[in-house]
Amino acid sequence: MARELHGEAAEWSVSDYLLATAVDQLAEANWMFATVNQDEDAEALEYPVPVSRPGAEPAADESAAEPQPAGPGPAQLASFFG
Repeated sequence: MARELHGEAAEWSVSDYLLATAVDQLAEANWMFATVNQDEDAEALEYPVPVSRPGAEPAADESAAEPQPAGPGPAQLASFFG
């Protein structure tokens, strides 16, 4: 019955959602580290794409989806991490 009501989202437990969030946070932390430590003249790194969650509506066309915000720039990250 849960599958009928909630679809694919019924297959994920709280632990699964927490693990997906941890993976997303780790990817963001790695992106921040790489952004701060890259050459100033290097091209900006692409912001990581989060793990898809069940029940979330996927974009009809990935190329047509709006890009994720780039996040803080290298100068902002460097000043934050001192």
